[in-house]
Amino acid sequence: QVPLVESGGGSVQAGGSLRLSCTASGDTYRNKCMAWFRQAPGKEREGVASIYTDGGVWYYADSVKGRFTISHDNAKNTVYLQMNSLKPEDTATYYCASRPATIAAFCRLSYDFSDWGQGTQVTISS
Repeated sequence: QVPLVESGGGSVQAGGSLRLSCTASGDTYRNKCMAWFRQAPGKEREGVASIYTDGGVWYYADSVKGRFTISHDNAKNTVYLQMNSLKPEDTATYYCASRPATIAAFCRLSYDFSDWGQGTQVTISS
């Protein structure tokens, strides 16, 4: 397992912004898919965005396209989720996840991810 540590959650008003960070420990950051999922109370977990750490390929859920941006810094083993124009429906616990991948296609949000962070709460008030 790859330990994943998230940070950056919090509470903001609708229309505001937050940036989440997720740092992966160890030296196995390359050839991975890194992703953000979220789960709101009473709802199923939803894939938000993913990125292939060995190339510029990323995927987004339709609900966040144009508002959220996933990026990564290989030197820091860290993936970011910049969230702009936040809406109350974005309120959820956000989880960082990873999985090994030899090609970017395995980073699609429909694939299973093997390692998970502890989650960070994001609350958007109207």
